[in-house]
Amino acid sequence: MNLRPLHDHVVIRRIDQEETARGGIIIPDSAKEKPQQGEVIAVGDGKRNKDGSRAALDVKPGDRILFGKYSGSDIKIDGEEYLILREEEILGVLTNA
Repeated sequence: MNLRPLHDHVVIRRIDQEETARGGIIIPDSAKEKPQQGEVIAVGDGKRNKDGSRAALDVKPGDRILFGKYSGSDIKIDGEEYLILREEEILGVLTNA
């Protein structure tokens, strides 16, 4: 992928959740919600401050994040679906505890 997001934008690849429920019921595609977890693929340089300097982003490529249900814009590049959103739309970073 040759996409470099600008400013405080982040490119995300959604992480699909399991396709079966706990009871073994298979959920059809039409009833599924889009996942709200993703992996950061690329980040911009950061937002410009009033003095002209750049504020670095808190996420980096490879981070697993949570984002809002209706956040960002869906795009398709080379047959693969991505999501572009602003850093402020990211709810949190998942860590292995």
